[in-house]
Amino acid sequence: MRRRLRTVVLTLLSVAVIAAVAAVAYVMATGLSARPTPGSLETRMARAVRSLAIPRDVRGRQNPVPASSVAIEEGLTHFADHCATCHANDGSGRTSIGQGLFPKPPDLRAEATQRLTDGEIFYVIENGVRFTGMPAFATGEDAGETSSWQLVRFIRALPRLTEADISRMESLNPRSPDEIRREIADEQFLQGGSVAPAPPAHAGHEGAHK
Repeated sequence: MRRRLRTVVLTLLSVAVIAAVAAVAYVMATGLSARPTPGSLETRMARAVRSLAIPRDVRGRQNPVPASSVAIEEGLTHFADHCATCHANDGSGRTSIGQGLFPKPPDLRAEATQRLTDGEIFYVIENGVRFTGMPAFATGEDAGETSSWQLVRFIRALPRLTEADISRMESLNPRSPDEIRREIADEQFLQGGSVAPAPPAHAGHEGAHK
């Protein structure tokens, strides 16, 4: 019995040492930079861990919000205001902020996201994903859950998004401080001020059409 216990302890210590060495090697090799794209092995492992973290009963939940143009429109409005900064209006994730995250936001139109269950997408929206840039949006209120389920409906519709939809979303995107300052300057100029309208900036929600 004592020998078996010692074997177990030595095994656990060996695993801990190997894990520590691997962690140090990872830190030294990557510099913990957010710039690279995770490798395929790291991506598969992260997705597997995320899947294990989602409770089975949540994974199997059906969307209580009926599929309708109204639900998708509500989801579109919410997505444009809360999600497009990182995910882009078209769900590609190609924005200046999104591309600076680690891991980078996935293309929500792709199979890796679209094959998730409604419950899994809902869980990620509500709870976020630790160690990533995905925040938790749960409010603890029924209205908040309804908004998340409407987002699920919209995410399902992303592969069919039209240019007209994207154009409408651009008008709903949050304005940057630079955009607000330009609007103030333009308004002052139109009211007879001496400050000329500021030229349009090249920054903003780039990548929405990529």
